[in-house]
This record gives sequence, structure tokens and C-alpha cells, in this order.
Amino acid sequence: MTTWVRRAVVLALLGVALCASQASAQTLAAVRQRGNLLCGTSTGTAGFDAPDARGVWHGFMVDICRAVAAATLGDADRVRYVPLAAPQRFAALVAGEVDILSRTTTWTLQRDAGQGMNFTVVVYYDGQGFLVPRRLNVAHARELDGATVCVTAGTTSELNAAEYGRRNNANFRFVVFERNEETRAAYLAGRCDAYSTDTSILSATRAGMASNPDDHIILPEIISKEPLTPAVRHGDDQWFDIVRFVIYALIEAEERGVTQANAEQMLRSENPDVRRLLGVTPGNGRALGLEERWAYDAIRAVGNYGEIFERNIGRESPLRLARGLNALWTQGGLMYAIPLR
Repeated sequence: MTTWVRRAVVLALLGVALCASQASAQTLAAVRQRGNLLCGTSTGTAGFDAPDARGVWHGFMVDICRAVAAATLGDADRVRYVPLAAPQRFAALVAGEVDILSRTTTWTLQRDAGQGMNFTVVVYYDGQGFLVPRRLNVAHARELDGATVCVTAGTTSELNAAEYGRRNNANFRFVVFERNEETRAAYLAGRCDAYSTDTSILSATRAGMASNPDDHIILPEIISKEPLTPAVRHGDDQWFDIVRFVIYALIEAEERGVTQANAEQMLRSENPDVRRLLGVTPGNGRALGLEERWAYDAIRAVGNYGEIFERNIGRESPLRLARGLNALWTQGGLMYAIPLR
């Protein structure tokens, strides 16, 4: 190979690397230039993502977006929420209408590999169930043979329920609605015998009932695996890494005992893992293209993973959900942060 050819090859490789570098930084640059994070949410799920009477958004998935905004912009309030119905959510993300999809969305192979998205980190291990009126005297889902079941379009709920019915000789008749709130309203109006979706949403529905929630029960069968996971677009590795490691930092903070209240005090910790987490020992921020105290900013804004869970959906919240599989790995759960080093 001549010197000229070698130089041409090197220049070509440098050009490819430069293009890849520019592509990988496009979302972070856009967020910083715009001055806010575009967060794709549901159209309203209590405990996960819903506006209050003043229009201020709250919830478990909302706090993930707030943490990302704090880490990238230094301000958790610099988020604009974009409510998306289930059938529109993926197209909106891929089209760039939102920077992150943070709502009750299940990570599947087809969605990840086939629809132009990267799922980041599972933030809630869920499963699909059935909500029924107590007056039906139904104790198990297999007893719903011939029942009408409300489900939401664009979700995995109808397919999961149909497959469960076939396996258990239970023939369900589905009533399908575009939005979660329409599905909930139809169930509450008595238009169907049961409501089937993720048990987290069923718990939110039951907790938000104006009438007595005890008049409705969630049946014991969990018929699917539903790992709820924030997603970003394909093709932007830096943004993918940022969102992933913000979530990992929240999980790591709980394991290391770093809370919203003590984060500043923990800056003086001698624990090397805590020092790396909070940016006292530099390097992680530079690797992500962020300030070294990006994780500190996120934790100070929303707390650690456990605080986010308990505040929004835990035992002291209206949903009263147990940690279960969502406990730390050191406490029998599945929450496990990749080492931040």
C-alpha cells in the first residue's frame, strides 16, 4: 500500500469516526440548545405519570425524566411532558418528538430491534393481571370464561390475555380502547367484566376509584413478564449511555445509602464507590460528556431509586405496592446497578 493510499484510508476512517461522534452527541446537544428535556409520558397513570390539579406532572416515571434533566441540564424542572397514547408512543420517539419515552412501556425484542428504539434499564418489573368487581365472585382468571375484558390498543395486553385464555380453556371477548383512561372508564362504567393490563396500572386504577376500592379485586394470576423500561432512539450511543447510567446511579445511590437529604454530606465520604458516584473522584462525567457531579445533581433533585419508588408507588403511597422483584439485589430483588467506574 502506497503512502498516499494509507493517508486516504486514515482520512476516511477519521471521517467515519467524526461522523459517528457527531451523530452520537446529537440528542444531548439538542436538549442543551433547547434548554429542556422532552419526556414522552402516558396520557395519565396515577403514581407513574399524571398531572395534578395545577397541571404539574408527578410520578415514578416522571421522576426518571426529572433525574435525566438534572444530570444533563442541572435543573430537574427543565422538562416538557408530552402525553402519548399507546399506539402513538413509539412513532413519536423515533420521529424525534420526544427525547426519552418514560412511561409504563414493556421492553420486548420486536419493539427494541424492530421499531428503531433502544430500551435502557428496567425500572419496574411488572406483570399483567386482571381487575374484576368483587360482586362477580371470581377467584381466578380461568373462571372468566366468556367474560368481556377491557384492554388498551397498542399494548401487549390483548395478546397476553388471549394466549392465557387459550392455555386455560377460557374464551375472552375483548373490548378495545385507544387510551388507558378510556379503558379504565369503560371498566368502571360496567361495560366489561374485567380489566386486563399491567398490575401496576390496575393498582393505580383501583386506588383512584371514587367509590370503595375494596369493591374490586386484582386476581392472583400474573400472566406475563412486563419489564417497564424507558426508551431512547436508535443511533445515539451517547444519549443511550447517559439515560442508562442516570438510572443506574439512582439504584447505586440506594445501595450506598446516598439519599436526597444526605447527598451533600456524602460528598465528604471516604468510600471510593460513593466518591465515584458523586463525582468527587473525576472521570465518569467526562466519559458521558457531562459535568462530573451529574449523578449528585440527579440524586439531589429526586432522591435515590428507593425514595422514588416509595414516594410514588410504595407502601405509603395510594398504590401501596410492595418492592417485590424491584427490591435491591442485596435484599432479594432484581435491582442491580452496573459498576460506575
